[in-house]
Amino acid sequence: MPEAKILVVEDEKSIVKVLKYNLEKAGYQVIAAYDGETGLSCFREVKPDLVILDIMLPQKDGFDFCKAVRQSSRTPILMLTARKDELDRVLGFEIGADDYVTKPFSVREVLARVKAILRRAVDEPAALVIRAGPLVVDLERYEAKVKGRSVPLSPKEFEFLKCLLQADGRALSRDELLEKVWGRDRSMEIDANTADQYIARLRGKLEDEAERIVTVKNVGYRIRTD
Repeated sequence: MPEAKILVVEDEKSIVKVLKYNLEKAGYQVIAAYDGETGLSCFREVKPDLVILDIMLPQKDGFDFCKAVRQSSRTPILMLTARKDELDRVLGFEIGADDYVTKPFSVREVLARVKAILRRAVDEPAALVIRAGPLVVDLERYEAKVKGRSVPLSPKEFEFLKCLLQADGRALSRDELLEKVWGRDRSMEIDANTADQYIARLRGKLEDEAERIVTVKNVGYRIRTD
């Protein structure tokens, strides 16, 4: 994505300097903010194509920033942080982060992840409304409804449902689902049982339409679209 705008929200100026230099050298336009509140204001003003976000920030931490962004936008978010606990990574993904890199980091790795995230964003199909019986999923509004009633899904739950619907009845393996939701690199670090856990959550929230998600023995899952 040439001339893509990237917002870096990070309170360590030395890190901002390194990221800004290398990202601009790679052809991106970079906007920097050093605290969460300023970062959120910048986000609303410049409408970046991607956000690189620290977690430990003054005024508003990265988790709160991510939640605020996800209320109205699907702009990709790459979390960049010194916090390495699995719980932090899972929480980051649950509230809508697209990827996660820990400090100290390789600039080359960050650039590769930025490129991959932006490429996936470009490759996303045009906004659609997908219907499967009384189940309606609006990809533009990021909203799922059953019989006109809104279904409260986390960002990752929504991604799992979207992948199943876009497969149009084709069975997807657990590894395929994880790769589509997290990307090839991140899915390698996530246990395949994670797919089962998300499917179980989806079924619980879809209630009467839970049976649309069919388990395909020794393969994975598919969704009945009739």
